[in-house]
Amino acid sequence: MSNDIRIRKGLNINLKGAAEKVVSEAPRVKTFALKPTDFHSVTPKMVVKEGERVKAGDVIFYSKYSEKIKFVTPVSGTLSEVRRGAKRKILEVVIEADSQDVYREFGVKNPAQMSAEEVKAFLLESGCWPFIRQRPYDIIADPEDTPKSIFISAYASAPLAADIEFTLQGREEDFQAGIDAISKLTTGKTHLSVAKGSSSFLTGVKGVELHKVSGPHPAGNVGVQIHHIDPVNAGEHVWVISPEDVAIIGALLRTGKFDATRTVALAGTEVDKPQYYRVKIGSSVRALVDRSDSIDIRIISGDVLTGDKITVDGFIGFYDNTVTVIPEGNDYRMFGWLPFKDNNIPSMHHTSLSWLFPNKKYTVNTNLNGEERALVVTGEMEKVMPMDIYPMQLLKACMASNIEKMENLGIYEVAPEDFALVDYACTSKIEAQDIIRQGLDLMIKEVG
Repeated sequence: MSNDIRIRKGLNINLKGAAEKVVSEAPRVKTFALKPTDFHSVTPKMVVKEGERVKAGDVIFYSKYSEKIKFVTPVSGTLSEVRRGAKRKILEVVIEADSQDVYREFGVKNPAQMSAEEVKAFLLESGCWPFIRQRPYDIIADPEDTPKSIFISAYASAPLAADIEFTLQGREEDFQAGIDAISKLTTGKTHLSVAKGSSSFLTGVKGVELHKVSGPHPAGNVGVQIHHIDPVNAGEHVWVISPEDVAIIGALLRTGKFDATRTVALAGTEVDKPQYYRVKIGSSVRALVDRSDSIDIRIISGDVLTGDKITVDGFIGFYDNTVTVIPEGNDYRMFGWLPFKDNNIPSMHHTSLSWLFPNKKYTVNTNLNGEERALVVTGEMEKVMPMDIYPMQLLKACMASNIEKMENLGIYEVAPEDFALVDYACTSKIEAQDIIRQGLDLMIKEVG
């Protein structure tokens, strides 16, 4: 049995450069990295020193505030460098990889014969626990909690995002094994969402409640799905995990080895052949993008709305399965304030004739086409927010650090990615995702 969920509010941004459904093995690169900045609210405590040898699956660091939460290397090799920033904050832990991986053995497990505590202990020991994040706060789940439900979204609606059903082809057994284990971590239901009309193996997965989702972006956001299926209230926790990470957990259970291989979409108009590649978590982006003219392009680990800017010498983010490459916005658009001047910009407003061509695909760059200005009531935010909250009022409450209003306006239900379209659509040019992240951090500090 499946449930249909139709999202009406939102906006599809049609961009050129979608990855062709062809999978290639990326060239083996020499360097990989774990970036503690990928794990919000985690302060790393190093276990391995520079120059020491590690196997794939060995612990590199753990969380200062919860020693149970461990982070492991995706490859075997030598820890070559710990890169630090201001106040000696660890930014990247770089591993010089072997030509072929040597794995730490965790032992083969049968999830059907494991208790919830055994599954939890196994995920913590193997370094797979960081795959599980919680709502509220959009941080790594607390292993001391028991969630009321678990959500997995296999519907990617963001611009140029990887097709999850395609990336999971051939991993049916791994995915089912992962579901069998993860489902034991909650006393409630495990929810799996797919695109309406999907005919992939995901529609036949056992042990989940299936939801078929349709509608414009952000219909694929797990936060939107939680809001419409099992909303988060004060004092409650919901855990989320991405489908490919479920498959990695399943493979670990079936083989006893932590194989951190992902199928990553290389997309964007600045890519010669957009397609899919198999790479390890934390791989140097040079495995996919090797451009000498990198000053003219923007490399994004993730999608164009929520991803992080990286350099050609940077590393793919821990949770990312898309690398997007678009033109850098170095040019000045003369008289850009004039209506109907440029119809090659996808816009939800009628100041550009692009609204007459809803299926046209566009080439975009990073220009803001304006500067930050007063935040006024326009109704733009509400048009792209398919949740029963007041986005502008919530943003203002976060900016004012008004905890009571933040709670009343739904801060527990949102994550920064839920405000990505607000960033795009709002003419004030405010950084809504950053404001929400700061609000969530304040809630963690003051409420816990």
